[in-house]
Amino acid sequence: MADRKLFVLVSILIGMSIILSYTLSTYTTLLFGVNEFHFVIRQSVFGLFSILLIYFIAQLNPDKWLTIIGFTLFLGSTTLMIAMPFLPDTIVPTIGGAKRWIKIFGFSLAPVEFFKIGFVYFLAWSFSRKLGHHGGMGLLSEFKRFTPYALVFIASMFIIAFVQSDLGQVVVLGLTLLFMLMFAGSSFRFFLSILSVVLTFFIFFILTAEHRILRIKSWWALAQNSVLSLFPDTIAEQLRVPTEVEPYQIGHSLNAINNGGFFGTGIANGTFKLGFLSEVHTDFILAGIAEEFGFFGVLFVVFIFMWMLQRIFKVANRTRNQTIYLFSIGIGLLLSFAFLVNAYGISGITPIKGISVPFLSYGGSAILAASIGVGMVLMASKKADMSARKNKI
Repeated sequence: MADRKLFVLVSILIGMSIILSYTLSTYTTLLFGVNEFHFVIRQSVFGLFSILLIYFIAQLNPDKWLTIIGFTLFLGSTTLMIAMPFLPDTIVPTIGGAKRWIKIFGFSLAPVEFFKIGFVYFLAWSFSRKLGHHGGMGLLSEFKRFTPYALVFIASMFIIAFVQSDLGQVVVLGLTLLFMLMFAGSSFRFFLSILSVVLTFFIFFILTAEHRILRIKSWWALAQNSVLSLFPDTIAEQLRVPTEVEPYQIGHSLNAINNGGFFGTGIANGTFKLGFLSEVHTDFILAGIAEEFGFFGVLFVVFIFMWMLQRIFKVANRTRNQTIYLFSIGIGLLLSFAFLVNAYGISGITPIKGISVPFLSYGGSAILAASIGVGMVLMASKKADMSARKNKI
């Protein structure tokens, strides 16, 4: 294996997720009436399998398998997402008005998690062939060469945001696409233009769904006091929302973070997981870590996560292969934005998007998909190392 440190760092995060899926799920097991080891057993199965999967993929020949795995993920998951609305509820149950998970042998898999990895590979593969440095070309010409990718993204955005009602994934994918464009050689002016278009679509998606509007109001109810204090009273009163939409989840999340202090309450000694925060071991796992392990516990998680990202970006920096370069950057960006969107959400900086923390949050699909992505980076890193040796010679 070319980059053992990356493998070890990801394994540490997965190991932590297995422990946390037990210590943070105390109330959830009682609520659902399942065995106290229900979640830890399932997370252990997925976690250990993911570690083995990373190791196995890393041993493969990148010249042969990188493209096969990448396009299988992209085309296979796209097909599944298109088919899901038409499948019976016994296979694809409707939860919260959306069909996001496929039930297989008692487990639920979310195709969108695998689509993200496949989509990043598709972009890296295509950008390396079709795009390059803008070379002073006009803005219109850059828009023309970007049009096919825009159509693919809009189609994906429609499936994920409207059919599956999952705007958070669209945010992460959109940010990843934008920054990959920059690294592929597009101009900064084009980057700002696309960013404006994306923000317009983002606002449109929010305004066309009542539950998203309520989520924005809920977030604003928490943030308004500190923000509106900067405005004159007449303007502040116009922007203020009623206190009855005070965000329940964010409020308890912040209280859990505050309760942890610098050193935390100790493992398994947290109180806000006992019915105040729903299913802390999933989307609110960082709040659970903050309460039980404190500021320094969160700092340790951030350190491991940042070190992992540094290893991923180092693979991109070592290679002369443009596809591997863009794919490694894309995986790093995908993991980074998912972590940031979750962290900002549970701390009240932005509205909650329902995005899990890579490798830490409970959930088989997310951990498997992210592990495949890291495994592909490790596979590609062998080729990057070979390129580096040739340069030294």
